[in-house]
Amino acid sequence: MPEKSTVERAKKDLRQGKSPTTAAGEFVREEIEHVRGGKHGARSPQQAIAIGLSKARRAGIPLPPPAPGKAKQKTRESAERAYRKGQAHAKKPARRYSRIREQVLKREPKSTASRRELSRQTRKASARRTPADRAQRARRAARTRRKAA
Repeated sequence: MPEKSTVERAKKDLRQGKSPTTAAGEFVREEIEHVRGGKHGARSPQQAIAIGLSKARRAGIPLPPPAPGKAKQKTRESAERAYRKGQAHAKKPARRYSRIREQVLKREPKSTASRRELSRQTRKASARRTPADRAQRARRAARTRRKAA
């Protein structure tokens, strides 16, 4: 279950007209902090990011699942399920299953959310993109910075 402050920050981002991915970033940030703080672990930075995105979708952030071909079929189905749950304003998850999930994650390493590991993940993700895509994202970031100033 995400913290109330995280949900508030994400909703505020959406009210300001920021993209759903920006709002979802709040949940990813929360997840990274949880791993760093030892609340639980993750096998890889990608897993921590995936958990954060899933939480965002379940909290009602209109973040669509990845397009076919962009992610594994299983990942896509999981994202679709989380998205539907969030859009339907479903009730809170059962405490029993939440607790079991936390216990499983507690056995995972904490070092996956280190600055070094997150930096490696970021560089790898950037390297997978085409130069044109990287340029487009840079222009978009510049536009966001102008808006903030």
